[in-house]
Amino acid sequence: TADEGILHASGSGVPPVTKDYCIIYNSNWVSLPKTLDNATFRTLENLTSTVLCSSAEVPSGLMKDKAVVVMRGNCTFLEKARIAQNLGAKMLLIASKSRLSAISDNKTDFEDVTLPIALIRYNDIVDMQLVLGNEVNVTLYSPPLPEFDYSMVVIFLIAVFTVALGGYWSGVAELENLKAVASPGERETRWKKEENVTFTPVTVILFVVICCVMLVLLYFFYKWLVYVIISVFCLASAMSLYNCLAALIGQIPFGQCRITCSNKTIEVRLIFLAIFCIAAAVVWAVFRNEDRWAWILQDILGVAFCLNFIKTLKMPNFKSCVILLGLLLLYDVFFVFITPFITKNGASIMVEVAAGPFGNSEKLPVVIRVPRLEHSASTLCDLPFSLLGFGDIIVPGLLVAYCRRFDVQTRSSSVYYISCTIAYAVGMVLTFIVLALMKMGQPALLYLVPCTLITSSLVAWRRKEMKKFWKGSSYQVGWRP
Repeated sequence: TADEGILHASGSGVPPVTKDYCIIYNSNWVSLPKTLDNATFRTLENLTSTVLCSSAEVPSGLMKDKAVVVMRGNCTFLEKARIAQNLGAKMLLIASKSRLSAISDNKTDFEDVTLPIALIRYNDIVDMQLVLGNEVNVTLYSPPLPEFDYSMVVIFLIAVFTVALGGYWSGVAELENLKAVASPGERETRWKKEENVTFTPVTVILFVVICCVMLVLLYFFYKWLVYVIISVFCLASAMSLYNCLAALIGQIPFGQCRITCSNKTIEVRLIFLAIFCIAAAVVWAVFRNEDRWAWILQDILGVAFCLNFIKTLKMPNFKSCVILLGLLLLYDVFFVFITPFITKNGASIMVEVAAGPFGNSEKLPVVIRVPRLEHSASTLCDLPFSLLGFGDIIVPGLLVAYCRRFDVQTRSSSVYYISCTIAYAVGMVLTFIVLALMKMGQPALLYLVPCTLITSSLVAWRRKEMKKFWKGSSYQVGWRP
């Protein structure tokens, strides 16, 4: 909703100390240089003691050939600009103590105003004086957004790591199930510990319908349902983090002290682990809007949630995988590309819900978030994030997990698992390439689903195992450790 730019300030020291600050300007009024090399420096005159709604507020000649900063209020931006221009100023900065917003006014009434006008935070003016001193030279420019940001590399590594580890963990659980089947003494104990949920084609269709209904409800009742999603995320992510860390702690042969309560024994370390996981979720819930660091905790909880989901939810065969991934691909494409032709404001329901419709400050915690790392006007003005939805990890991850379990069942040396994981990585790279070329949000499943399904099918066809891969391998019969 606003044009973002950079104010480059330079002190009078040798060598000069420099610092960049965020500005908001209106590109319909003035064009700023795209690089610092083409920008003209002006001496800054600090007049934040006035709002400049009258030329009588400023001594004659004080603004001549200078950049001037005044306070916001009492009159319009363009009225201030006309007065500053008539007094000889070459640049007008308007300091605001409130949040920076788009600069708008009726420019047709002020066609004679030609000097650059920009909105800047008042706190930045104070910081400028503290850091650079009272003699400061400033200039304005507005560099284009970088085509590629290294936050995408971080997103890529997180996604591939989560999918690969979730699939591997599912294979470990499958191997334990196979051993339990082969050993009648362990079978009952293993089944009591089993927490997996198996998706059938019917439950797959029901799951997709629920996703569609939930997304539409979020679009219309976002400001209420967002808190329900936040609460569910806190509970589910705390349980998921506990399950992930408990699996690691279970491999450590130390600190296995137990206490007995109501004829049940539990390890003390697991009690402390549960307290830690609950505390992590509560801390995130309280400080979730602290963009500078809360994203780290959200990503940790999100990765744990995805890992636990991939490990717990079992696809019984490739047929169910095809149905699930195919339907969710259509769901993704419809709500991103088709709904703009239906909604009143021409925005896609998926993008609106992800961003928080109608300017809602609360965001859904169902994405991996990494702040953009390339220096730009956006990183100065706000903290923009690269995002990847949990669904873009979990949905292909369920296929990777099935491939890993099929490898275990058929002893195929992880060929399905490795191939599908590589295909997922290729799909992610393809997503980022299209994202950079089209400069708009992409439904990642549009690229991930074909890559993973086609690769898995080709491997099964090449190994002449398509029938078994399609229907699933029944390990209850004939398996031996």
